Amino acid sequence: MIIRKLSELIQSKLNKQKAIILYGPRQVGKTTLVNELLKDKDVLWLNGDDADTRVMFQETSIARLRNIIGAKKIVVIDEAQRIENIGLSIKTIVDRIKDVKVIATGSSSFDLANKINEPLTGRKWEYQLFPLSFEEMVLQYGLLDELRNVENRMLYGYYPEIVCNPGDEKERLKSLADSYLYKDIMVWEKIQKPEKLEKLVQALAWQIGSEVSYLELSQICGLDKETIEKYIQILERAFIVFRLNSFSRNIRNELKKSRKIYFYDCGIRNAVINQFSPIELRNDKGALWENFLIAERKKLNHYHQNYCNTYFWRTTAQQEIDYIEEMNGQLNAYEFKWKDGKHKFTSTFVSNYHPTSTQLIHHQNFDNFLLP
Repeated sequence: MIIRKLSELIQSKLNKQKAIILYGPRQVGKTTLVNELLKDKDVLWLNGDDADTRVMFQETSIARLRNIIGAKKIVVIDEAQRIENIGLSIKTIVDRIKDVKVIATGSSSFDLANKINEPLTGRKWEYQLFPLSFEEMVLQYGLLDELRNVENRMLYGYYPEIVCNPGDEKERLKSLADSYLYKDIMVWEKIQKPEKLEKLVQALAWQIGSEVSYLELSQICGLDKETIEKYIQILERAFIVFRLNSFSRNIRNELKKSRKIYFYDCGIRNAVINQFSPIELRNDKGALWENFLIAERKKLNHYHQNYCNTYFWRTTAQQEIDYIEEMNGQLNAYEFKWKDGKHKFTSTFVSNYHPTSTQLIHHQNFDNFLLP
């Protein structure tokens, strides 16, 4: 079993009074992680996908909750976003049943957050579990092994099922993408035009690394701009894509309200457009490399609690910086290229913002960027 970076962090909170909330898409390993942490403990396992569980939580009185929990000291609630009033139920347990620990998982961040944020203010720790990371694989199998696999990861991604079943990636990825990209989202959001959503996801997949125009997407997909924005928010809530906004402070011609959209997992991105050609034959290699690095950096920062703002930067004159991190008032700027070579960072950015560091990340030095 591959050890997850969140294991130690969550383990340290098991004896604390607050609830633990674990977000992440389906099939990413949330239940496996929690099960491994609690394998020697007496646990009440509940699942919000089960109708009888949802009915059981319709009444949130202390007496009702005590009857549900019985003598158990740990309660795990999978897919908690499916349960109405789950926030109030967890709050009651945390406040009134002091010797019981609650762990709740959810595959829709918006739905679960809406139900728990206000009731659980000051009563929870929140974490996000991603697909497997470059760092986790290095810790499990060694740096050399993972460096040799980087092109495979760019094609097929890091979902546990994919990593653990080499040779069968394409079929499994297509099944995985179909099962949670569309079906779950249709159930959660009651989307009336699933074919439009599928076309939007495909359009986003083709545009990784580029600025995204909602107007252009609306023309491609046959949807109005407001619906495009709503659908992208839904895809973010389901941990399929994430946004990178433009950095803008004081230069007149820099882009101020632009955004790029990346996929959390390169394998899912390639699956939705059915593109699995080898890296050396691809004309989207640069964009795929950029997506891979930014998604992996996102995992690293989250798991190590590196709280920073992230951006890209571009001007109307096409000057650009691929990726910027702002932490404690300092800026670190990065450019991503598959091959090593000479690269000069634009003087407009450097002279105006005085970054603490500028660095070119390529396939021969990227491990330093993705490891603590």
